Amino acid sequence: MAFSAISSSTTTACTTQTYLPSHSPFLPLKLNKFTPPCHSNSRSSSILCTFAKQHSMEAAATALEKKAEPAPALQRPDAFGRFGKFGGKYVPETLMHALTELEAAFNSLATDHDFQKELDGILKDYVGRESPLYFAERLTEHYRNPDGKGPLIYLKREDLNHTGAHKINNAVAQALLAKRLGKKRIIAETGAGQHGVATATVCARFGLECIIYMGAQDMERQALNVFRMRLLGAEVRAVHSGTATLKDATSEAIRDWVTNVESTHYILGSVAGPHPYPMMVREFHAVIGKETRKQALEKWGGKPDVLVACVGGGSNAMGLFHEFVDDKDVRMIGVEAAGFGLDSGKHAATLTKGEVGVLHGAMSYLLQDEDGQIIEPHSISAGLDYPGVGPEHSFLKDIGRAEYYSITDEEALEAFKRLSRLEGIIPALETSHALAYLETLCPTLPDGTKVVLNCSGRGDKDVHTAIKHLKL
Repeated sequence: MAFSAISSSTTTACTTQTYLPSHSPFLPLKLNKFTPPCHSNSRSSSILCTFAKQHSMEAAATALEKKAEPAPALQRPDAFGRFGKFGGKYVPETLMHALTELEAAFNSLATDHDFQKELDGILKDYVGRESPLYFAERLTEHYRNPDGKGPLIYLKREDLNHTGAHKINNAVAQALLAKRLGKKRIIAETGAGQHGVATATVCARFGLECIIYMGAQDMERQALNVFRMRLLGAEVRAVHSGTATLKDATSEAIRDWVTNVESTHYILGSVAGPHPYPMMVREFHAVIGKETRKQALEKWGGKPDVLVACVGGGSNAMGLFHEFVDDKDVRMIGVEAAGFGLDSGKHAATLTKGEVGVLHGAMSYLLQDEDGQIIEPHSISAGLDYPGVGPEHSFLKDIGRAEYYSITDEEALEAFKRLSRLEGIIPALETSHALAYLETLCPTLPDGTKVVLNCSGRGDKDVHTAIKHLKL
């Protein structure tokens, strides 16, 4: 699986890089045209900034609206790690060297034949790639109109990967990269536990020390995955600050990295965080979209018409979308968590209700109040329970290339049950959000439309949660 790289020899000299004081890398910030940060002693706070409400949206995407053909491919990210105005490196100085080293290693390995050969072999023989593109016959039948017409629904079966989700693609590649960097201590954050399990798995495979940070609330609702991580030899550290969920686990993992940067590699699990992580994680998951293009060509001699995926941080969606961003005739739809409803204040619909700010080292859309403080998210799905989103998703939203919608907890649970009974596939609650959106999408589609939905993970991890809500 070859991945591409974007060279950036001048990144650290670019004025778009923002350095935070090394002694306090997680102070909450409210910035109005980039004024100096105010300080706080709160350990549960995160890197965060907000812009004045009257800020005008930059015209990062006007080129896309031009009708000149052929349209040039978008450079994502640019040489400074930015997707339009999103992304960048908002980190303490102590991490700048590690990020620069990581980017240089990633770029060099993109053309390293031995690395590519080793990665391809592990993905094939250990992970089990390629994953099937499965025609969901009974699900397709469920959405047919009374006249027998309707879309054709295919599932990209990432749930069949080793460890049961797409997360293993990135974890394997980053573990190999860490070995090349000589780092033998690995840390990671996890929400639903799938990235934690994937990281613990690859650390066991390569003999690396593994520490996983996980919110205490997530540990309770994902007890099965906590046991799996510990069985695999990982140390799982509970995070009790904030809401004790994914945001707080991520903050704690970055604190660890700041303290142990010389010996430690941080396997960040989503297309979030400071550059080069959004680009790097996307490239390691891009195999999803590449396989989908190849499989679609084999199955029906064309491309998908519509791509659908759930979005929390957004790694599984970006892995599917990336291959097709320049195919303007392919719709891309991301589905967020509406929790108890968009008007309830208890949701994780960042792209639907968020505003621009900085969290965990990158500029993106965030759920925040008028003072720039994080509004705690809610979702029945631990993997979508995050107040931010990957910067590339923010960019794709702003330029109108991708569409983003939201699904409530109740709708996701119904989809969880529906796929189980129609196809004999128990999906993750994250995936169930994407599946639930088919209820809205399918009646609007012409007959024969090819829909590919990324089945990002399996749902055995969520049975404990589902039992509390579904009366069967």
